[in-house]
Amino acid sequence: MNDLIKNLFSEFILALAPMEDVTDTSFRKICKSYGADLVFTEFVAADGLLRNAEKSQKKLKFGENERPIGIQLFGNNADSLVAAARIAEEADPDFIDLNFGCPVRKIVEKGGGAALLKDIPKMIAITSEVIKNTRKPVFVKTRLGWDEKNIVIMDVAEQLQDAGVSALTIHGRTKSQMYKGKADWTMIGEVKNNPRITIPVIGNGDVDSPQFAQEMKNRYGVNGVMIGRAAIGNPWIFKDIKEYLKYGKTPTPPLISERIEMVTGHLLSSVNNKGERTAILEMRKHYSSIFRALENFKQFRTKLVSTNTLEETLSVLEEIAEHYR
Repeated sequence: MNDLIKNLFSEFILALAPMEDVTDTSFRKICKSYGADLVFTEFVAADGLLRNAEKSQKKLKFGENERPIGIQLFGNNADSLVAAARIAEEADPDFIDLNFGCPVRKIVEKGGGAALLKDIPKMIAITSEVIKNTRKPVFVKTRLGWDEKNIVIMDVAEQLQDAGVSALTIHGRTKSQMYKGKADWTMIGEVKNNPRITIPVIGNGDVDSPQFAQEMKNRYGVNGVMIGRAAIGNPWIFKDIKEYLKYGKTPTPPLISERIEMVTGHLLSSVNNKGERTAILEMRKHYSSIFRALENFKQFRTKLVSTNTLEETLSVLEEIAEHYR
């Protein structure tokens, strides 16, 4: 285990999950500023990198203030993932992360993501080849198994460790579950407490409050938790969890001024990185969470999701700030 991994996992960590069209560089920086210890790029198609696709290349870009950061790759064969990992290395991330857990149909039908849970030997072979051919530590993110009749995570974890993986993130659902039902953390705990497993284990699934994060930490002894959907519109969750773990302090909702400041910064950064039109459209998914629990907010949300220019959006945000002052 190299020094980076030792230092990163010397304490319980909070990781931001990679989410397509959400965890771009602007959002990652915000989450880092609120306490995320570890972030990942949106997942990058190996074939897209090999074709030099513009969208895939853009996903490799990150700022120094985002470290430690991993570039997450997905694909369905060793040759393409090895070649993609070498390209990703040139961006100098702290590690490479292999996605063997995405349950989205278009990814699985191409043999990527969670599809590898139906072919464990292939998953291990791909992982081994990437590890042999990259200088960076390699992490893996996966699920419990294909379905409830095929829970294979214990065997997978042991084989991935033997192949040389530096850390493992486990989402406590099967591929068949997609994102429905409750995540099963018992299997995550069994992997973590398996005497054979010595690599760090990050638990993922349903982490939406400081209380839940503490419970999973105490009950299962995981090295950290990964937060996905609960961070959308709520980057404060990282700060809230850390304060709760340290002081037992129940968080209070951020002030309107804090919310306006955060969303304005996020929007301006996104405009700078992606252009005005794309930034405005992508920000729409964040507003409901950012301004949750505000009375009579519907009229303002309607305005926010209807704006088409940066000027219009900033004007609505000023109106919100004035109204709820």
